Amino acid sequence: MKLEIEKLINQLGLIPHPEGGFYKETYRSIETCIDETRNLKTAIYFLLRSEDVSHFHRIKSDEIWYFHAGSPLVVHSIDTNGNYFEQKVGINLLEGELPQYLVPKNTIFGSSVLEKNSFSLVSCSVSPGFDFEDFELFKRDELIEKYPRYKDIITRLTLK
Repeated sequence: MKLEIEKLINQLGLIPHPEGGFYKETYRSIETCIDETRNLKTAIYFLLRSEDVSHFHRIKSDEIWYFHAGSPLVVHSIDTNGNYFEQKVGINLLEGELPQYLVPKNTIFGSSVLEKNSFSLVSCSVSPGFDFEDFELFKRDELIEKYPRYKDIITRLTLK
């Protein structure tokens, strides 16, 4: 399995993402919005190995996730009202998985791979387009202080 994952990373030209996992931008619209300072839409490939997590972070745009291959991905979210929930992104609809999932803007979210010794390959599109200026990666202590009831998942999906 490790060889298959390495092949995917190499064939797709993925590089490490600051939140965890690997990514490659595949699309950035030439059209702009927000006073012509932001691209209208962007898209990436995103691969997460089962031994990694996508750490809790937040962006100022809506992000849609599209499942492609591997194990289902679990998107963990804390919404703007402070409610935690998770959604499996995959193709087994009978198990509650969705092949496409929207993470609304300003939601704190991260992800993990459902099955051990596996990976998840997804695409993400962001509108208005992604900009690292809007990317906020959270530290463990600040989230636990604000959401102590979610300490276990916060500990799993944050850096110290």
